Amino acid sequence: MRKADIGAMKRRNFLRRALAASAAAPAAAFGAPALGQGRRKLRMVTAWPRNLPGLSTGAERLARAIGEATDGALTIKVFAAGELVSADGAFDAVIDGTADIYHAPDYYFRDKSPAFNFFTTIPFGMTAAEMDAWIYHGGGQQLWDEIHASFGIKPLLAGNSGVQAFGWFRREIKAIDDFKGLRFRVSGLAGEVLRNFGVDPVSLPPNEIFTAFKRNEIDAVEWVGPWNDLALGLHRLARFYYFPGVMEPSAALTCGFNKRVWDGLSATHKRAIADAVAADNKLTQSEFYARNIDALDTLKGGHGVQIRRLSDDIVRQLGTAAGDVVAKLGRSDVATRKVYDSYLAFRKRAIAWSGIALQSTLAARALPFKFGG
Repeated sequence: MRKADIGAMKRRNFLRRALAASAAAPAAAFGAPALGQGRRKLRMVTAWPRNLPGLSTGAERLARAIGEATDGALTIKVFAAGELVSADGAFDAVIDGTADIYHAPDYYFRDKSPAFNFFTTIPFGMTAAEMDAWIYHGGGQQLWDEIHASFGIKPLLAGNSGVQAFGWFRREIKAIDDFKGLRFRVSGLAGEVLRNFGVDPVSLPPNEIFTAFKRNEIDAVEWVGPWNDLALGLHRLARFYYFPGVMEPSAALTCGFNKRVWDGLSATHKRAIADAVAADNKLTQSEFYARNIDALDTLKGGHGVQIRRLSDDIVRQLGTAAGDVVAKLGRSDVATRKVYDSYLAFRKRAIAWSGIALQSTLAARALPFKFGG
């Protein structure tokens, strides 16, 4: 090769290196993206007021758990309802990228799809243990993924408050006609069921419930159960606390990731997150169970709340109406029908096992006999 050719080649190589360096300069000036450095900051929006026991505090605990599970590669900043978006805006915030994750019950967003109800609770539906079984082992997660993928969301089961109370009332409910004319704060499909009996269902976020009840803007309240209801101070406004919680036999919570964010994570991080969320699902359930025991004692012993049971006649009528409402919902569209069929089939099988295993054990334990000291 001639000296002139060698010189020309060197000049071309020099120019290529110079152009590459100049193209990289702006990125270097501003620093490499967090993801490129192996670390990423995510935003979680919730449906809860800050410091609400079990719900807001559970979301905070879950965020820390994910950070620990990924060895700090992912850190999550948690926003309470109203701090970044409203409680009912959490789902849309994750879709449009305002946030990366939401923590809320999916039935808050049931206007997106009727199927969302089944992934939180339906009247006379499944218990928390049965929901876990359906989601983890009965095909529920696959259906959930299908429904939410159309919105760009990856859902994970992130907790359950367990059996909820039927509600707080200022007067006794002795017959089905006693519901007529009540303005009842109630969530999900329960309102549609109670509408059949003259109830005016009212949807309110948790931070507005106490004030509305105090101002007589509503006549009765269904919120969660003893622990959360005590925290809201509902015992100060009504004395009759009714069970069984047939309108919400459980209430599953969702940790929903923006799917683009989820798909961009490594397989190792996805597994770590899934394990952390599953662990917190069980931790949340056990926390609600334990705290409800203590709170019920406080409500009865410390505040004179009267625990009442709806009559079997009332429950039967509610159950019949619930069956009609849920069946109509299940026929809403093809996707919802798939979820409905799967849910009801699993519920039927779960009832058979629960009746043999759980109900018989509880009945046996309730028999009058001396046990322990």
